Amino acid sequence: MPDDVLDTAALLTAYDAQLRGAAEIPSAERLDRHGPLVWGRFAGGRGFVTYHDLGGATGEALRELVATTADHYRSDPGITRVEWKTRGHDHAPGLHDLLVEHGFEPDEPETVMVGRTEDLVSDVSLPDGVSIRQVSEPDDVRRMCLMADIAFGDESPGMAEALLSRLASGRDDMELWVAEADDEIVSCGRLEPVDDSEFAGLWGGATLEAWRSRGIYRVLTSERARSALRRGRTLMNSDCTEFSRPILERAGMVKVTTTTPYEWRRG
Repeated sequence: MPDDVLDTAALLTAYDAQLRGAAEIPSAERLDRHGPLVWGRFAGGRGFVTYHDLGGATGEALRELVATTADHYRSDPGITRVEWKTRGHDHAPGLHDLLVEHGFEPDEPETVMVGRTEDLVSDVSLPDGVSIRQVSEPDDVRRMCLMADIAFGDESPGMAEALLSRLASGRDDMELWVAEADDEIVSCGRLEPVDDSEFAGLWGGATLEAWRSRGIYRVLTSERARSALRRGRTLMNSDCTEFSRPILERAGMVKVTTTTPYEWRRG
């Protein structure tokens, strides 16, 4: 493709081929397969459902996939919440109704963004008194997760311990980055290079409300992109909210599809 043009269709094809299925959940403690589905189980009692596609399942075949998945996680008392990740470009008639019927509630849709890593590197300056660094110490990771819970307005039980376990595993597939002001973490984000792919993912981006619209997240994104380039990853992806979408668009990423998480919670 021309240097200054992003071919959205080609980026979506790369996204589907390289980032869906088991590649999407490398940190899962356990993976099980049921037909086209991949069932993941994470530390902290989280479950996750993903797939390359639904294998053409419709009608009763699709109902069986959803019902069996719901039963699989409900039968595990250690699971407290499960996310079924849908994509807007998938052909899945009836899936919404079936998920709701089995206790999964749709969350707000997010935009799936993909772009060239080099385009995300910028020279934007941080506000005075704000600094950025990579973290791995337990206290820093716990403070980062607490800040993200506040920024998102929703708790993620067990997230800090899951991240620390992943860092301690010896795998080199995640970096944690934070922005600080007066020793307070005000923004954060993860970089997750995907094995055997061109991609590195931007995840967990969060900024405290009082610190938004100051360029902090843009710089945090740029630093992660620099690290991704050092790792040889030429493409970046992110599922973003309306807060971060304009930032990523200005950086050169484009929308390739949407994703809507459907969540089941025990009790």
